[in-house]
Amino acid sequence: MTDDPTMRYPGAESFTFGDSRALCDRLLALVRTGQKTATCGALRDYTEGGEALPEPGRRDIALDWDGRPALVIETVSVEIVRFCDVGADFALAEGEDDSLAGWQAGHQAYFTRNGGFDPAMDLVCERFRMVEDLAAAGV
Repeated sequence: MTDDPTMRYPGAESFTFGDSRALCDRLLALVRTGQKTATCGALRDYTEGGEALPEPGRRDIALDWDGRPALVIETVSVEIVRFCDVGADFALAEGEDDSLAGWQAGHQAYFTRNGGFDPAMDLVCERFRMVEDLAAAGV
């Protein structure tokens, strides 16, 4: 078996959590502990020539801030939901906050920094499971 995760997971997209080293490190740690089982992004970032939309069953490679493969996730479900309609269940599954209000404040700040915020903006809400911790595997 090869140590190259792109060979072991053909068709996997690669991505980086967050918009800073500190946030990326924090989110990877939350995934590793099982506290983070969901993530979201602005739909505009997918439709304007950005990342491919996640699809249930697809496995993707999360990179660390330096671009090294960190872990592999498998998409369980995907929904398009307006920011203002995201419920506590999804917000808490993101693992970053202990309340819907905390999730809303943190994500409003994130989206404001990354292209603009609107309470009615569409989000790609993805639930996932961790398949492999590449750092633990020494990849």
